[in-house]
Amino acid sequence: MKKTFVIVLLMAAGISAQTQKLTLKESLEIGMKNSKDLKISQSKLAGASAQVTAANSQLLPQIGLSASYMRLSNIPPFEVTLFFSPKPIQISPVILDNYSVKLSLQQPLFTGFRLWSVKNAAESNYEATNSDYQKDMNEAAFKIENAFWNYYKAQQYDKLLDENLNQIKQHLDDTKNFMQNGLATKNDFLKLEVQHSSVKLQKIEADNQLDIARMFFNQTIGLPLDSPTTIETGDLSANVVDLKIEDLLNEAKNNRNELKSLDYRVNASAANLRAAQSAWFPSIFLVGDYYYSKPNQRFLPAVNEFKDTWDLGVTLSWSVWNWGYTSSQTSIAEQNKIQAETALSQLKDAVDIEVQQNYLTYKRSFDKVNVAKLSVDQAEENYRITREKYNSQIASSTDLIDAEAALLQAKTSYSNALVDYELAKVRLDKSVGRRIYGK
Repeated sequence: MKKTFVIVLLMAAGISAQTQKLTLKESLEIGMKNSKDLKISQSKLAGASAQVTAANSQLLPQIGLSASYMRLSNIPPFEVTLFFSPKPIQISPVILDNYSVKLSLQQPLFTGFRLWSVKNAAESNYEATNSDYQKDMNEAAFKIENAFWNYYKAQQYDKLLDENLNQIKQHLDDTKNFMQNGLATKNDFLKLEVQHSSVKLQKIEADNQLDIARMFFNQTIGLPLDSPTTIETGDLSANVVDLKIEDLLNEAKNNRNELKSLDYRVNASAANLRAAQSAWFPSIFLVGDYYYSKPNQRFLPAVNEFKDTWDLGVTLSWSVWNWGYTSSQTSIAEQNKIQAETALSQLKDAVDIEVQQNYLTYKRSFDKVNVAKLSVDQAEENYRITREKYNSQIASSTDLIDAEAALLQAKTSYSNALVDYELAKVRLDKSVGRRIYGK
């Protein structure tokens, strides 16, 4: 029984330690679900929605209910003495226990447009927060793609070094056979051993970089840092799309959530300015009260029983002088509006530069892929010829080492160029406001 239990534990540990292969789509799904930044952004959006509800509520009738009980100290009753009565006549009895219930209603009729301005500001702030949330989604997706492709780059480089080590190992075996047949020298073998050791050192560093890239990738998608993840993609290729910079700039102006957010905040600042200016006007309210009291003070003489009464009216209040408070609040709101408008203008300029830079990077990344592919073809042919010559002992081990190193460098550059091209594409999409996640 104990053996069986141990076997089950080992099997469970083996299953949990299995490497989790993730595609880009799966990585995005996991990362977006686990993103802490998005959770904060969602909380801000919920708060902004509550602000809209709060602002709307101020336009509706406000109803209040209050109740009280009071025990009064005993005093003599209110009595009068008349000449024809031998006894004083009691006008109002002393009622020691006082109960009161009051239901109040207040409906704003005019507040100098303050409540409507506050409502408009809250709605604009909500739209701005919603745009920020969309921007944060794109930012989170971009971080995930960036971590994914950097992990892929480290993974590919590590794989290329493995292939290179296998090639050198094969050359060492071939050279050992050549030495036994007197076709190669000890020095040829030593040169290959030195190259093998050098690549092994590169492999150690590459393994370390791979572990770091995996750790960063795991953190980005919300998995434990030591999760045994790996990534898989289809065959990468570069296909340039004919894009016009004018179209991209217009697309960015229409789609960038940062621009939408600041535009809404400009509207909110204008509404806040109108709200501050509303203090120059009077406020008018419709008010009403319903009383259910024992005794009810409106009934004379007082009687020790519950009576109901009501009142209805209109009140006006106007701050005639507040030592410059209204003008100061108006000035603050005006300056906030100016700052928001200027920030929007600055952001538009920054977006134009960002789109231009990413457009040029995208085009150059495609050119780099083509050049790197040509270099790989040339390096492979050079390596093939050099290896054939070395096997025929026409070329030296130094020539073979140089050819292998050139091929490794060419393949590494080509792999990096493909990754840089993928990142350039997603960076351009992000800069023009296209949705990265779920596209």
